[in-house]
Amino acid sequence: MLNRRFLIIVTALTALAGCATPSNPVSVADAIAAKPQLSTLSSLLAKSGLADSLKESGPFTVFAPSNEAFAKVPAKIMEGLTSDPAKLKAVLSYHVIAGKLMAADIKNGNSKTVNGASIALAKAGDFVTVEEALVQTPDIRAGNGVVHIVDSVLLPPASR
Repeated sequence: MLNRRFLIIVTALTALAGCATPSNPVSVADAIAAKPQLSTLSSLLAKSGLADSLKESGPFTVFAPSNEAFAKVPAKIMEGLTSDPAKLKAVLSYHVIAGKLMAADIKNGNSKTVNGASIALAKAGDFVTVEEALVQTPDIRAGNGVVHIVDSVLLPPASR
């Protein structure tokens, strides 16, 4: 009787293990695309050609403006960005740092972005800011980095 129960349990566990599929770590671009509140950023990354770059090995830290953050950008600036792929790429790459910075790793100071400019990072307790933007949702892990959702679009000095 004990052997029969053991055999049933082993058979059930084997069947369950066969159903499990190993999850492949998603890229930061895929992590952004999976978040409904980042749909504007996701479409702009695709339009600028940065989505493919953010699928590479990295690691990357992306300060990802939410849809609400993009809604606060004046229409004239958004039109200018969406009609000029080079300018759009410059602005979006201003939100990306080479390397993986979890919220706990952020120190007060400047960090160089992928577009070559520096951004100011600050941390006070659990609050993290990048320039004037507040991190609303930190530490969305990806296979090639991390995404932090922010409440403002960062504009490099040349784009303001």
